[in-house]
Amino acid sequence: MAFPKILIVTTLLALSLTSINAATILSPTPAPAPAPGPGFVNLTDLFTVAGPFQTFLQLLQQTKVIETFQNQANNTDQGITIFVPKDKAFSSLKKPSLKNLTSDQLKSLLLFHAIPKYYKLSEFTTLSSSSPVSTIAGGQYTLNFTDNSGSIKVNSGWANTKISSSVYSTDPVAVYQVDKVLLPQVIFGVAPPQAPAPAPVPEASPVSDISPSSHVKGSSPKSSDSTSSSSSHRISFGIVNWLALVVASAGLMVLF
Repeated sequence: MAFPKILIVTTLLALSLTSINAATILSPTPAPAPAPGPGFVNLTDLFTVAGPFQTFLQLLQQTKVIETFQNQANNTDQGITIFVPKDKAFSSLKKPSLKNLTSDQLKSLLLFHAIPKYYKLSEFTTLSSSSPVSTIAGGQYTLNFTDNSGSIKVNSGWANTKISSSVYSTDPVAVYQVDKVLLPQVIFGVAPPQAPAPAPVPEASPVSDISPSSHVKGSSPKSSDSTSSSSSHRISFGIVNWLALVVASAGLMVLF
């Protein structure tokens, strides 16, 4: 009776170990956690708090270009790079004026301020060699970049400005401040030539401390002195002659 009991216990233990090993083998390996995606960037909030960009933001909202920028920023793999003019850039813009633009032209001008790809500031050195660079406005709306000893210049055909500061730069959104409104040549035509710099004013020659008149004035007393001396000599000579005549006349009177 003992042997069957031992056999039954041994069989049960073997079955238990087999089920445990099978559960261990068949259990799925936990997958690694997915990498966190880029955070959502609200461009309206960014432009509101980041600097004096109210004019640019109002135009983006007015034309609904802000929605195009927002979609490019958060719903594409490429991201976006935006060049934001300060409020002063708009207030100082006299000619040409933006008031005469059609709604489509104004929309294109705003789209002209963004590139459909995220670029770090350090990448503009390479980007300058591939100019012109297409903007979200498409077509002939292109920008040219030059790297001048680390200072990035942006040329739109009308405006030649520089990136003055980095407002925000975290993939997929880069926002850079520029000092001028980027005016596309497609809308405004060829920019008028800049006025040449005024010629330098020649330096005045140093004036002598002694003026010519002083020489004249200085020589005048000498002339008058010589005149006075000669006059006194003539007077003295005349008196001597007169005395000689008087003495001679007196002598003649005595003889006679």
